[in-house]
Amino acid sequence: MSESEDTTDAGSADPAKRERLRRWRMVLGGSSEEALGKAEGRDGAMDSALAALYDAGGADGEGERSSKRSAGLGSSAPKVARWLGDIREYFPSTVVQVMQSDAIDRLDLTRLLLEPEMLAAVEPDVHLVGTLLSLNRVMPDKTKDAARQVVRTVVEQLEKRIAQQTRAAVSGALNRAARINRPKHADIDWDRTIRANLKHYQAEHRTVIPERLIGYGRRTTAVQRDVVLCVDQSGSMAASVVFSGVFAAVLASMQSLRTSLVVFDTAVVDLTDQLDDPVEVLFGTQLGGGTDINRAIAYSQQLITRPRDSIFVLISDLYEGGVREQMLRRVAEMTAAGVQVVVLLALSDEGAPAYDHENAAALAALGVPAFACTPDAFPELMATAIERRDLKAFAERLTDERKAGGR
Repeated sequence: MSESEDTTDAGSADPAKRERLRRWRMVLGGSSEEALGKAEGRDGAMDSALAALYDAGGADGEGERSSKRSAGLGSSAPKVARWLGDIREYFPSTVVQVMQSDAIDRLDLTRLLLEPEMLAAVEPDVHLVGTLLSLNRVMPDKTKDAARQVVRTVVEQLEKRIAQQTRAAVSGALNRAARINRPKHADIDWDRTIRANLKHYQAEHRTVIPERLIGYGRRTTAVQRDVVLCVDQSGSMAASVVFSGVFAAVLASMQSLRTSLVVFDTAVVDLTDQLDDPVEVLFGTQLGGGTDINRAIAYSQQLITRPRDSIFVLISDLYEGGVREQMLRRVAEMTAAGVQVVVLLALSDEGAPAYDHENAAALAALGVPAFACTPDAFPELMATAIERRDLKAFAERLTDERKAGGR
């Protein structure tokens, strides 16, 4: 009896062991077929889809694994389209997104995304949108409609995820920041009033006698804060560009804010007039190229007319191709004038990227911490900035949470 037969027979008598061997067979792939048997049925189809991406067997026809684990999909659009359909059938969407990203990177399939039929087969996600935006300048007209539909699908998904939370956090922060000290009874913020008057607690009456009332701010349709998002559109910032565009559109929909969106590489582009349509905003970006942060900040300074009521958010990995000293001086000028300056190394789900540590340290010395922020934490970050709470403490807590989560 061969080792393969012995292993299979032993496993067949024990369902738990058989399932364990099946899982190992799926993990190890075709190279384990002799020891663990052949994958059959649905497992066989899943194994073939995985092998097409992660197993060798390309141009030279050999079956051994290569160091790059190159795949056998080749550059045939119909074959890749069928494979994309297969993985969507056999794997959950989160796994499909990873496999799509791996296929683009490992097999250099980027050019196939310029084919409309390919875009109809892919699973839309943030990273795919970033790839499409990087191809914007070379995309043929016949593909642009399909690409826009992919981008719109992802934008709608992101808006569902972040819009309500963002509006609630920002509105609450604006109301708290506009508190009044002589409120009407209906406008009293009892929680803050009690905390502010605890020193006036009367033990014999077991109550607090408030000497100072704190009220909620009166609702107003006036613009209460100016927000400038200044976003680095170099290639490494693709996911951040996507999230920033959607957040900017959500913020621009709030009458209490005046929101501007500026994107930059070595040139600066103001996309504020397109914020009513985040898809147009994203197609207005040009991913790739160099970086001139100083020039972008100089332009953004012109948009700030009410420093103490303004929030400036720079989203960049801080690799400066412009004049570093002027960049730091401009940030110092803004903070001295009362602008709330926020520097995000990334606005994405990936966590902290590679970034210029020297520039980050220089900004921290100016009292401006630089840190990565997830989309889920961004609404709270905006609330913190609006209320002028401690951004350094917020950044430290966010970093600690990310470390605790293993990211």
